[in-house]
Amino acid sequence: MAKKRFRSTSPLPRRDSVAQPDDDANTTSSDGLSTHASKKLKLLADHSVCSPFCDFLHPSTKDARAVYALLASHTPGGAPVHNVPSANSNSAMTCGHTPNVIDALIGTILSQNTSSANSSAAKRSLDSSFGQGEPGFENMANADRQMIADAIRSGGLANRKAKIIQEALIAVKKKHGRYDLQHLAAPGVTDEHAMQELVSLHGVGPKTAACVLSFCLGRQAFAVDTHVFRLSKLLGWVPKTADRVGAQAHLELMIPPELKYGLHVMMVHHGRACRGCKKDGKGPCPLKSWLNERTNSDSEGRVKEEAYLGDSKSLLLGI
Repeated sequence: MAKKRFRSTSPLPRRDSVAQPDDDANTTSSDGLSTHASKKLKLLADHSVCSPFCDFLHPSTKDARAVYALLASHTPGGAPVHNVPSANSNSAMTCGHTPNVIDALIGTILSQNTSSANSSAAKRSLDSSFGQGEPGFENMANADRQMIADAIRSGGLANRKAKIIQEALIAVKKKHGRYDLQHLAAPGVTDEHAMQELVSLHGVGPKTAACVLSFCLGRQAFAVDTHVFRLSKLLGWVPKTADRVGAQAHLELMIPPELKYGLHVMMVHHGRACRGCKKDGKGPCPLKSWLNERTNSDSEGRVKEEAYLGDSKSLLLGI
């Protein structure tokens, strides 16, 4: 029997997991942005105050706090807190935990669809080949794209990532006159504005932008990667038909801001380490245990409520 396919309910075009070429990227709208960038920004705006799944009310604040506390109890040292990024940090290894916004963006792009070891090696090779900071960014922007691809080959999808990186650098220079996005770190710049500027770059989706906001800029953003998405499905926090982009738009609104950084980091670590919550996984999993306890508690509550209603009805009827 053929497997039933669910229709995706993503609010945005699927571009985050290393975008594929399309005609929209090469056409320009009336505002000077590519047609695809304009579509991304419009859809971001549409879901900035209302979830794409407006009738889906999970997770509740109570459940988000419960899962946060549960994962914190299984995390050495407790829930992580954001600290000031180090300039010596490998931005690919740390999902953009570096003070330079462009460096964080490049590292996050390199981390897509590969392991931390591979992306970190790709970033070291890129830095060695072209240099760091604005001089390095200029070298990359002016280089033959194949040289960039060769430098990051160990990270996978090298040709595509090289294109995204180089085009992003060229777009930043064209808009701001230099290879610099540090203005996004200014206190007066809102999270929404920072997200919009990053997502307007071709090949940069909301997950990549959220990682830069969260890890580099220390802002309250909730990135949904493979692990967070899988666990969100397990917890019933997003509809079954949601894809990662739709899930992020929904959870960005549902997760309390003060929980976003720590919850993201702990869900990623748990998703990587716990064998019990993987597909067909075996072994203990605190999240599955919590779900089972909550289900049993809800069932007992319904039984007691039905018994109470039955007794009340009998009293009213004089039985």
